[in-house]
Amino acid sequence: MKKVLILCTGNSCRSILAEGLINRYFENVEAKSAGSKPSGKVNANAKKVLQKEEAWRDSYHSKSIDEVMDEDFDLVMTVCDNAKESCPVFPKKTKVVHVGFEDPDGKPYEAFEDLAKEMKQRLFPIIQKELA
Repeated sequence: MKKVLILCTGNSCRSILAEGLINRYFENVEAKSAGSKPSGKVNANAKKVLQKEEAWRDSYHSKSIDEVMDEDFDLVMTVCDNAKESCPVFPKKTKVVHVGFEDPDGKPYEAFEDLAKEMKQRLFPIIQKELA
């Protein structure tokens, strides 16, 4: 089983969405997510999209990078829009790939659905390539 860590700032929208989608659609990949400044909550629209995708797990929660630092990952992906915010840095020697997504927080539900589609189109091929 390959392990992927998805990082962003708040760990409430983008990284949680990516974690859920990866865990739903990849059999041999386990995804986790974390944030450099976790919000402490999962955005309700992100949860709703994951529920619609049959990808929601009650164990998903907003957490700090510190909670996953002792784990080994095969790949780390940052999903911040680094034009608007700084992405967290993962201090271990693990391959890190950046794929920026605009933060949907505060936008209507449809923006979260669009983000899920975009993540499938842009993240999934990278995961397949990097973890093949």
